[in-house]
Amino acid sequence: MYSKTCFFTGHRDTPESIFPALQAEVENHITAYGVNRFVVGHYGAFDRLAAKAVICAKQQYPHITLTMLLPYHPAEQTIDLPKGFDDTLYPEGLENVPRRFAISKANRYMASHSDYIIAYVWHPASNASAILKYAKTRNTPICNLADHYPSP
Repeated sequence: MYSKTCFFTGHRDTPESIFPALQAEVENHITAYGVNRFVVGHYGAFDRLAAKAVICAKQQYPHITLTMLLPYHPAEQTIDLPKGFDDTLYPEGLENVPRRFAISKANRYMASHSDYIIAYVWHPASNASAILKYAKTRNTPICNLADHYPSP
């Protein structure tokens, strides 16, 4: 079976109020687009909300998986896999990236290797905004929840 991947990107100060919309979009990506793999980081409110939405969806759609994106090599910074996650992903080629660029490079890697992106990006001067701009150049379908829900 072909795996369709959806990556999440958004601001670390994302309001909890978008959670119902995020849940609906996760379900839409599963049912309408056939997404069965979701990838999310672990550094801010949006990442936590996205992971929570996928973990909730796994109750109804047990075939989907949730992967934690690691910007730092697992030998350098160990991470205990939180409950609900299925695995981790450390993108190849990040070994030689300076730490201050690791998160943005990992996110860019995922933008290059995802079929869809769900985002909450409203601030133009951010890594998340740069990732969306990059994904648009690749014609990756993007659902930016900030287009429909006001920023904080």
